[in-house]
Amino acid sequence: MNSVSPSAAQYVGGTMQSQLMDSRRLPEQPGSCGARQPQNLDPGREATGEPDEVDKLKAKLMSAWNNVKYGWTIKSKTSFNKMSPVTMLGHSYLLNSEDEVERFSLAFISRIWLTYRREFPLLEGSTWTTDCGWGCMLRSGQMLLAQGLLVHMMPRDWTWPDAQQLTDVDFELFRPRSPVRAGGVPIPSFGSPRAPSTPEKTLATRQQSKCSLKKRQESVRDRQAEPTHLKLLTWFGDQPPAPFGVHQLVSIGRSSGKKAGDWYGPSIVAHILRKAVARTPVVQNLVVYVAQDCTVYKEDVVRLCDLSMTSPGSTSESWKSVIILVPVRLGGEVLNPSYTECVKNILKLECCIGIIGGKPKHSLYFVGFQDEQLLYLDPHYCQPVVDVTQVNFSLESFHCSAPKKMPFNRMDPSCTIGFYAKNKKDFESLCSAVSLALSTSMEKYPIFTIVEGLSQDYGLEGHSGLHVGSDPHILPQTNNPGMSNNRRNSDEFVFL
Repeated sequence: MNSVSPSAAQYVGGTMQSQLMDSRRLPEQPGSCGARQPQNLDPGREATGEPDEVDKLKAKLMSAWNNVKYGWTIKSKTSFNKMSPVTMLGHSYLLNSEDEVERFSLAFISRIWLTYRREFPLLEGSTWTTDCGWGCMLRSGQMLLAQGLLVHMMPRDWTWPDAQQLTDVDFELFRPRSPVRAGGVPIPSFGSPRAPSTPEKTLATRQQSKCSLKKRQESVRDRQAEPTHLKLLTWFGDQPPAPFGVHQLVSIGRSSGKKAGDWYGPSIVAHILRKAVARTPVVQNLVVYVAQDCTVYKEDVVRLCDLSMTSPGSTSESWKSVIILVPVRLGGEVLNPSYTECVKNILKLECCIGIIGGKPKHSLYFVGFQDEQLLYLDPHYCQPVVDVTQVNFSLESFHCSAPKKMPFNRMDPSCTIGFYAKNKKDFESLCSAVSLALSTSMEKYPIFTIVEGLSQDYGLEGHSGLHVGSDPHILPQTNNPGMSNNRRNSDEFVFL
């Protein structure tokens, strides 16, 4: 079971006994996230004479099985090194003090967590009332977009005021064995600070007082932003009208030949998110740009964002905020380890809003790293649908208290990297910072490039359109050559 382990008090049970009994008669399906199930209605099926009721029965049984498979999880705690910094979405946390542990916990819990849901309204053109078992990439894409909307709409470094109720987090800290310090003094733990002298104590008291005042001010500010937080979550609700809900995303995907129950790769999800933002009026002053051929064309971004170029009445200072999505491939069949340091440097940037990718046929939303392990949010947990149209609906199932990690070498090379720039100055800073991070690559070819000019100048079709362009640089496998024949379908993961 690769699911996220949520807190015990938050998630108990959740699967109907009748579903459990029915599903025990079903064999487990291999590659559940990527498997294409035969439950969608289509004319070809009707031509064979197979009745619609059979499709409905298959969908019901498969849904019941997936709900059982992803509706519970084995409790396990993730270990974090107290002596190594944890990087998450451009911020660094050294977990060697109680304050830092709390700061990291609150920041992690405040990320929006979007998972499988069951018993939502029927997806148009299908018999699905759940995305369990096939919609994990859509959920990861939702989390990436949600993070972009958080930094776009919420106060800087916002944290969920009610995160305190989930701070019994499912992780533990350890201190690795290391040589003792000079003089035989061991590294002190944060539970036993050295008693300061009187002047130091006075200074510490003043600093604590300033820190407490800042926390109170931020708490008031964050509480005032709660209506926006609530509104943002309604946009990801599992009802057809929700602009970024699974119903809308599946509907948009049909124009690209995808349907409910199909596997969605990180590249096509990037284009679905772009269209979803473009077609809804609920988000003000924001556009999404999708890079082509592993290249960000700066003039294309300017044309999207600079209102003075499209609106005669706009001033030269008018500029839309932008989410930049870059589909990339970090190797052949497995991750090229030469890119690991570059990925770390990207995740250190404040303009980075995360990476959607995961393990083969198992999508995850990467938000940071510690040492040689990635930090992620996992959508593979099936929860009951939440009616976001109700006043003061529960927010707990949209926030996760269980940070998880996995080694870099297990990361699928196909992924989409996200960035956010609020204004023109931020976009220019983003280009400089990202270009510097990309230059750290040890390989001849960078992960992607940022260039001047328009995509048309390079013979490509319209900016950030559905045309993906030619294949990106796919580097030769540098280790474990025996794996090259094990998974020839990895291209399906990205460029569909």
